[in-house]
Amino acid sequence: MLDAGDCRGCGTWLLYRSIPVGVTMERHVLEKLLSGDDEASAAALAALRSGATYSVWDTAHPAGQHAGVFARRLRRMRLHGVEPLGLERMVRLLREHGRPVRGGLIDSADQKWTFLFYFTEDGSALVGCARLQRWVEQAPL
Repeated sequence: MLDAGDCRGCGTWLLYRSIPVGVTMERHVLEKLLSGDDEASAAALAALRSGATYSVWDTAHPAGQHAGVFARRLRRMRLHGVEPLGLERMVRLLREHGRPVRGGLIDSADQKWTFLFYFTEDGSALVGCARLQRWVEQAPL
């Protein structure tokens, strides 16, 4: 059964799971970059420190491309009454940034959440972060 907040349900899962992962950032570097003052990056940092797995993409893409995709996803999620943590803010920050970004994912250890984050092209600063609910298959009753 698909939950309305599921990132697979909005196509995010397929879109971002297919991006090849190259250079992996060291965990302590990622932790430092996620030490922002917004709720989504604080939650991502807590998940990372609790044993979450993560990947960072080695390629950069135009920020506007990602902002457009997630603006559409956000509208669709809201139609289902779902408000992903930090997604509206992340879309705004990507649009304001306007330059290529590198991204990545953090999957919480309990498999309930996926955190999507974007850094500047050189990986030196966080641009935006959001938390999306993951879909977990239910065993048949």
